[in-house]
Amino acid sequence: MPSPARGFALVVLAALCWGTSGLTGDVVADRTGLDPLDVAWHRMAIGAAVLGVVHAARRPRTGTPLTGGLRWRLVAVGAGLAAYQSAYFAAVATAGVSIATLVSLGLAPLLVAVGAAVLGHGRPDRPTGLALLVALAGLVLLVGVSAGGDGGDAVLLGALSAVGCAIAYAGVVLLSARVPDGVPTTTVGFAAGAVLLTPVALAAGLDLTTDPLSLALLLYLGTVPTALAYGLFFTGVRVVPAAVASIVTLLEPLTATALAAALLGERLAPTALAGGALMLGAVTALYLRRMGDSNSRGLAPNPLSKRAP
Repeated sequence: MPSPARGFALVVLAALCWGTSGLTGDVVADRTGLDPLDVAWHRMAIGAAVLGVVHAARRPRTGTPLTGGLRWRLVAVGAGLAAYQSAYFAAVATAGVSIATLVSLGLAPLLVAVGAAVLGHGRPDRPTGLALLVALAGLVLLVGVSAGGDGGDAVLLGALSAVGCAIAYAGVVLLSARVPDGVPTTTVGFAAGAVLLTPVALAAGLDLTTDPLSLALLLYLGTVPTALAYGLFFTGVRVVPAAVASIVTLLEPLTATALAAALLGERLAPTALAGGALMLGAVTALYLRRMGDSNSRGLAPNPLSKRAP
């Protein structure tokens, strides 16, 4: 069990690793011509292989029996992960790293909160609804300003893909929250997602590459922002409150935006940046409030605020 300080550092490192995935996929696509589905398949397949090797090396002594209902839930988690990855890289290809990451990861935690409220109580509470409205205003500002320039149709299409990514992300979190402890959700989810995505990618004409640098980047994509980052995150959240971890993972879109500006020359207008800040601020305010409520009542933070496996 890591110390709280080390756990916090692990969550920060995981978020920074995640922030490099959009840039990596974009560079590979530019160098090789691989389409978003190809890049997503490589990430899923490599990530599943690495996670499988690590899981086998650990040789867990106990495990939760996989009943029929649990198997289908894990298959659904895998399908959501596959959809999430495909939609994300499609958004990167059409709208750029900054917008794709800000939209998908700005909306996703709020959709999780709304989904959890709907499943548990019938409707979101007032703070959740207010946070969602603020985030939607930020989304309109971010996408509207960005779409006003050249390539506006591409920005709108990319933003729609990013919204789809956020919906898939939220579905994965809600589904995985009901998986019992002892089940390697991340490993099984990525394996199922890779299996489900393979026939789709083959039917679409899966392309591979022999470019050494691109192969190295794809290996990095499947290993560091995928297998390693999720391992770091789930180790860290054992001692870091889930609400705090959710706020820390906002470093991911900030990292992605900074890297895209520095290395890809992407620039967002000040008004668009303000829209992104509204989205991230809404998430931060919501989870700070939840953390305060949990602490004041002596309760554990909402487990649905964790990042998808």
